[in-house]
Amino acid sequence: MNIDSEFKEGDFTEAVSIIKVVLEEGFKYSILALGVYLTYSILDFPDLSVDGTMPLGAIVSAVLIINGVNPWLSLAASFVCGLAAGAVTGFLHVKLKLQPLLSGILVYTALLSINLVIIKLGTGGQSIASIFGKDTVFNTAVSNWLPQTIGEINVRKLIVLFIIVVLLKIIMDNYLKTKSGMLLRATGSNRQFVIMLAKNPGASKVLGLSLGNALASLSGAVIAQSTETANTTMGTGMVVFGLSSVIIGMSLFKKVKFMKNTTKVILGTVIYKACLQIAIVIGLPSEYNKLLMAVLFVIALIFSKNLKGVKRRKSDA
Repeated sequence: MNIDSEFKEGDFTEAVSIIKVVLEEGFKYSILALGVYLTYSILDFPDLSVDGTMPLGAIVSAVLIINGVNPWLSLAASFVCGLAAGAVTGFLHVKLKLQPLLSGILVYTALLSINLVIIKLGTGGQSIASIFGKDTVFNTAVSNWLPQTIGEINVRKLIVLFIIVVLLKIIMDNYLKTKSGMLLRATGSNRQFVIMLAKNPGASKVLGLSLGNALASLSGAVIAQSTETANTTMGTGMVVFGLSSVIIGMSLFKKVKFMKNTTKVILGTVIYKACLQIAIVIGLPSEYNKLLMAVLFVIALIFSKNLKGVKRRKSDA
């Protein structure tokens, strides 16, 4: 009896730990997914510069913390750097008339060098910015008021991440209801309508790309402070990850009318992370992670197209 109870208790603790990891990872990356939602779903702009702006935010935040800057201020700095990078993508597309994919590729390529220069200058020549033992948003200021553990599970990081994501979701939902936010949505769905309103769709597109990349950069900063490390390669595959999260969330919860799209994106990210975590639990080697991400992305695309096909057939009937 005692052996069985200990076994069951151990299984329960392990299951709770896995769920906690999935939620933490999902919340961290859902910030990036919200940025991709702005550019991909609202603006209809496949922005590849996300692969560069995500590590940009991580590196900027880590380097600033290493040099004694408050971790909360480092988040703001990362957000601003992402804004600037997104504005460059928008400028290349709107002013220089480059294609969306080319604009994103050019900014991403430039950021490969910029990120490397920042990390080497900030760490004295190192290729990895380590902030082990440094203050982060998870152990300073208001975070210290939150409970450290519940039972034997450390939940402070999860609570902080949840609060950050909920605040960003609320801010985004309210912004999209403003005049600027409505113009942003109109720019992606009906550019001619924006022109008829005597507004500049190009300016809205630059703003949307700036905000989308700012969120990607902020996500990188949060991830860096969570893992206590940052490097130039951590953004690889983030476009695929973000698009998959958006497509999964928007497809699975398409018929849930009371749920806002931002909530669907957050849930889609958590589900996507859960799939990756299950693969780790069953023993899939880590070198297959990127392949699994690509496979899940293809599955999400197929599922999304099937849903659209069913809806089209119903409307024709």
